Amino acid sequence: MSEAPPDLLAHLERTEARVRVLVAHRRADDPNPDDPFRGLYLPDEEIDRLLAPAAAAERSAVVDQAPPEPGDGAGRLGRLAAACGLSGLDVGLLVTALAPDVDARFERLYGYLNDDVTRRRASAGLALELAGVPARSAPARARLAAGAPLVDRRLVLVEDADRPFLSRALRVPDRVTQHLLGDDVPDASVLDLVGSPQPHDCPEAAALSRLLPGVAGEPLLVYLRDQRRRTGVGVAVAALRGAGLGTVSLDLTRLAQRANPHELVLAAGREALLGGAGLVAGPVSALDGDAEALRLLAGLDVPVLLVGDVTWDPAWSDRVPLPLDAPLLEVAARTAAWDTHLAEDRLVDGTLSPPVHLRLGPEQIGRAVRSARLSASHAAMPVDVGALQAGARAQNAAGLERLSRRLEPGVGWDDLVLTPVVETQLRDLAARARHRDLVLSEWRMRPGGGRGHGVTALFAGDSGTGKTMSAEVIAGALGLDLYVVDLATVVDKYVGETEKNLERIFAEASGVNAVLLFDEADAVFGKRSEVRDAHDRYANIESAYLLQRMETFDGLAILATNLRANIDEAFTRRLDCIVDFPAPTEELRLSLWKASLSPPLPVADDVDFDFLAKAFEFTGGNVRSAATSAAYLAAAADRPVGMTEVIAAVEQEYRKLGRLVLEREFGRYLAMLR
Repeated sequence: MSEAPPDLLAHLERTEARVRVLVAHRRADDPNPDDPFRGLYLPDEEIDRLLAPAAAAERSAVVDQAPPEPGDGAGRLGRLAAACGLSGLDVGLLVTALAPDVDARFERLYGYLNDDVTRRRASAGLALELAGVPARSAPARARLAAGAPLVDRRLVLVEDADRPFLSRALRVPDRVTQHLLGDDVPDASVLDLVGSPQPHDCPEAAALSRLLPGVAGEPLLVYLRDQRRRTGVGVAVAALRGAGLGTVSLDLTRLAQRANPHELVLAAGREALLGGAGLVAGPVSALDGDAEALRLLAGLDVPVLLVGDVTWDPAWSDRVPLPLDAPLLEVAARTAAWDTHLAEDRLVDGTLSPPVHLRLGPEQIGRAVRSARLSASHAAMPVDVGALQAGARAQNAAGLERLSRRLEPGVGWDDLVLTPVVETQLRDLAARARHRDLVLSEWRMRPGGGRGHGVTALFAGDSGTGKTMSAEVIAGALGLDLYVVDLATVVDKYVGETEKNLERIFAEASGVNAVLLFDEADAVFGKRSEVRDAHDRYANIESAYLLQRMETFDGLAILATNLRANIDEAFTRRLDCIVDFPAPTEELRLSLWKASLSPPLPVADDVDFDFLAKAFEFTGGNVRSAATSAAYLAAAADRPVGMTEVIAAVEQEYRKLGRLVLEREFGRYLAMLR
């Protein structure tokens, strides 16, 4: 016991002294002290002694009735007693229960006093007896029942619930014992559920810190609504730090996947209690459907700061929280965060410009920079914008990939073959997405009305005119992934299911940095019609829902359609940009053919690009398809792509389109087909 902290050592010595007194009395009263089977059976003499009228009163008077001493305020035991509101009796019961875990001698002593060599922990009756209180005292027994601080804070576990109360074993969790001995390693059961998030210093955090740890002696319950899941946790951590408190950060997404979430919530609360810290937990939506876990979280006797992306539900707790909105991370704050993390990676000429337009929180920016450093180290190159953008994309949650198809952009502005007007519109759309925070948030060009800060555009044009490729180029220019929504996973024949599927997509998209592309959008964004039957009514409800949801969307969404006339006018009014993709002119077709039949593809000298552009009125998609077919024909013939292969590929494309092969279109090259 010499290595135990002084305050705990003093209590253990007092407990040992009481044990000595009780052991001496038991020996003096033992009719057969030399019996080798003592503790395994009860002889007749012992039964007669137990039935003696004065036995109970005699046993209760053995230990000195002086009240137990409270914890020493200077040590961990004293601080724990003060933090939990433990009485002197509680401290005595706690020390009695943990004694076998600190000094092995108590195992045998307790086995002797329990009159059972197999029960080497203090029972409830033995602990009360050593504390000098009668076993029939209701207030004393209540200190080991639900509602008492020892039990509610999981400082002492009362086991063997099927046994009578006095014979139930008392056990102190290993984490509590280790803490009292000076060990601050978190409980193993919650070790992988807690993290070390970075604080986000801001005026909101400073104001909150002034209310911590609580008001009028009651721990503070705070709910931070963080709709974009960017700054809520950082603000909570900064507020606790400003109040001089530590932080236990609990990931509720991982917690919800465990088989025993309620026990883990209590273990996390105890961890905060032992460390004199507050508990930060989120997102609360992860516990949707587990109201009991939320009630346990909100009811912990430590400062609790919950973070979620929905409005607080009063059913979650009887306690009234302080509701706050987590602040947005403005462009200036994001720039400062990028600069802080990139301080050691900036290029010598200072040209490294971080992607501040990406909506990332402080923690995400730090992870993005670390990811970029690893990628740059692997490539033996300095950190550049491409590495930073890739690191930022790596912070996107995988939830959206279950609802749509992810494309990593592989083309740029130079790959587009469009009219100058269309390309200018696309560049304007990219600039709108890049500067939306400055214009909409800081310059407040979209105040009120509940509208989101998203950017939505409509790409209209025939198939193959470059709508999907243009969306990919914009995503690449912004350093974003492109997610193509698969309508097969969205449209459902059952009423209301389509709206649910779309809501899941919009909800996931709002939490990632990505471009959301609805291809063939007229299938779900079609015009409302006159109500003639129930089908029309429900179709109109679906369109009305989409109208509302598009207004509150905070991401970048592009609707692509071949039939612009089928899009409801109410949608077009809410769009930020409409781009019409016309069929390519002869000049553009020439550029398309040259771009499609270019190195590293081997091309023969007899390919007549001018004829191809003039004779065949193809879209860009048709040109690329014909060029690919020609490449396969050349590969099969083991020669470069020549006019023979190109004409044969054009004929295949004509057949796919249902068009006739006419001599006036193929001219002198028609003979190649014959």
